[in-house]
Amino acid sequence: MDNKTFKKIAINNGFEAAFNGWFKKSDECILVLELIKSNFGNYYQLNIKIFVNGVFGKNHIVNKDVIKKEIGNIDRGEPKRFENALNLELPMDDTAREMELKALFHDFLVPFSEKALTKHGIHELAEQGEIALLPAVKEELEKLELS
Repeated sequence: MDNKTFKKIAINNGFEAAFNGWFKKSDECILVLELIKSNFGNYYQLNIKIFVNGVFGKNHIVNKDVIKKEIGNIDRGEPKRFENALNLELPMDDTAREMELKALFHDFLVPFSEKALTKHGIHELAEQGEIALLPAVKEELEKLELS
């Protein structure tokens, strides 16, 4: 596997490519997928970053810093269930790995992104334990809802 396989699957699932990452956006939020090759082994890690417009008075745009450098208002990685698909040290043929990556998108990333693109959905994800809201981010979200 290389990131070309991941890129193809991401684009086929409605994500746009930019600066070697992928994103979806709404008026309220930007969700970024950043696939990072480890320096310590032959495996990838998936950073999932959510930027919420209005939190801490900032509105976000898709640019290289958002994709590659900045930490999101909310961050998480891939679910444990899909770690093996990103670990190239484990024996898995390319077809099986591609099927697992497709399942990662179908079973997790697409439904997750649909919720993560709204403030209401972010609250649902937090209540379901899919994300953890830092206290300052939670407070900012509550302020936005009151205004």
